[in-house]
Parts: sequence; structure tokens; C-alpha cells
Amino acid sequence: MSYFPMFVELKNQPCLVVGGGNVALRKAMALKDFGAKVTVEAPAILTEIKEMEGVICLEKEFTADDIAEWSLVVAATDDAVLNSQVSQLCRNKKIPVNAVDQIEDCSFIFPAYLKEGEVVAAFSSGGQSPSIAQYLKSQMKPAMTPLIGELAGCLGNIREIVKQCTQSEYDRKKIYQEILKLALDKDALPSKEEIRKTIQQEGSPTPP
Repeated sequence: MSYFPMFVELKNQPCLVVGGGNVALRKAMALKDFGAKVTVEAPAILTEIKEMEGVICLEKEFTADDIAEWSLVVAATDDAVLNSQVSQLCRNKKIPVNAVDQIEDCSFIFPAYLKEGEVVAAFSSGGQSPSIAQYLKSQMKPAMTPLIGELAGCLGNIREIVKQCTQSEYDRKKIYQEILKLALDKDALPSKEEIRKTIQQEGSPTPP
């Protein structure tokens, strides 16, 4: 089964990771990478997790009462039965849940991803073959440079100006493509003057 690639904002959203080992560490790091407020719960929790800034650690056995108002939950213990129990409790409360390596207990899955600034590229094989997702990630990695993240921010900052100076989606698309090409050719962000000239050449009124 293929999964719909929906991107979800997790900044400041409460997320629970059940489990305190290496798998839990990886999942907590991924959630933190997107600004989530992470709580990790397990009788024993790795020191690396405890040392993660902003992560709340609850060193206790999981109970059904722990499934509260979470934005999502990850079952990352080494106990398949417990992971399934966590999954069912979450599904009953309509909370998105991922049970690591138990695809039948997942309502969402973690993709292999690359992130530069606000730009994210994600790859999934529908849980069938993580090695394929990792292969695609490795193929994309050379193109996902820090410049791409910086350029996304740059283009986002000029959206209103471009909208004011164009009359069609086609013209706006052409401006963005020209600025993208300019940045990639020089391997650096275009200057304000270069951006102004590009908008002026492709747009209608003189840009502010």
C-alpha cells in the first residue's frame, strides 16, 4: 500500500515516543528536527536522549492513561506486543501512531528525508524496503545543498513583490525559475539588484 505524502507542521506540537533505546533516540531526533515538543517514556532511557535539549523524559512503565492529547505517538520499544497495544490505544483516540518495524500497526510512517532550512525532500517505499528509500535519499543528497534552503527563504521573501509586479501565474513562475537558475549558476544567492532586474524584465510594473 502506498502512503499519501502529506507534510504536517509539528512545531511546538506535543509528541510521545514510547521506548528509550536507540530506535527511540532516532525517532526523537527526527521529531526534534521539525520543532516538536518531545516526551520520551520508558523504564530505562539512553543518556543521549536525556541529554537532548527540550526533551522530557519519563522513566516509567507505559500505561494506557499515558495516551492523552498527543499530536502523534511513536511506539519504539523492543516489545512487539506493547507496540501493538500502544497503536490500538492511539487509533481508538484518533491519534496518528507509528509502531517501528510493525507496518500493520502504523497509521503513518517515517520517510527517509533530507532537510535544508524549510526545504524537505522525503522518500518512502510504503514500508516495503527502507533500503530503496535510503538509496533515493543518497541520490538526491548532492542536490540538497545549504544554498537550496537559503534560496527557498529568499524566494519566499519576494513573493508579495513578485505578485504585485506580474499579471499571471506563468509570469511569476518564469521569474522564480530565472532566479533559481541564476543562483545555481553562480552557486550563491543573487544580489538584491539581480533579483530586482529579473522581476523588472519578466514582470509588468517596475518593482518597488
